[in-house]
Amino acid sequence: MVVLNRIYTRTGDDGTTGLASGERRSKSDLRVDAYGTVDETNSVIGVARLHTAGFDPLDAMLLRIQNDLFDLGADLSLPEAGMKPGREALRIIEAQVVRIESEIDALNASLEPLRSFVLPGGSPAAAHLHVARTVARRAERLMVELAAREATNPAAIRYMNRLSDFLFVAARFVNDRGAGDILWVPGQNR
Repeated sequence: MVVLNRIYTRTGDDGTTGLASGERRSKSDLRVDAYGTVDETNSVIGVARLHTAGFDPLDAMLLRIQNDLFDLGADLSLPEAGMKPGREALRIIEAQVVRIESEIDALNASLEPLRSFVLPGGSPAAAHLHVARTVARRAERLMVELAAREATNPAAIRYMNRLSDFLFVAARFVNDRGAGDILWVPGQNR
């Protein structure tokens, strides 16, 4: 259980932060950047949820995803090398990836196939979901870069990859099931 009774500790005043292992790293460290961008993704989804309250079952899916993103942040905050013997780390597992895939399929089943790329926008909910999608893609890129340097949970990277797909489909779902999508017209303004 997490207990936060003091919000400021002053330990980060020197530009470092503590990982879950207790190791101190620069706040500009790639691992910190990766889990910070996962946190940013979660926050942007929270803003999107201000506009998805009437969309069942989407809003419940987004709430589950927000919880998963805290799991993912915990996963990234504890490097494999920092594991203490006998301690079980909170890691993203394959079942979470499979669940988000099934949710993508459920939402996508009601959508017409795309004939062009979609411009971000349409409804306020869709616009916010597209912003969340792009932030999720940035988090994924940082995680891939981190994985090239340090051991990283492969299921976590798969989860972030699926999340951006989910957010794209969710944006189409709230855009009147795709009818409100704004399609890209190649070369329209030449």
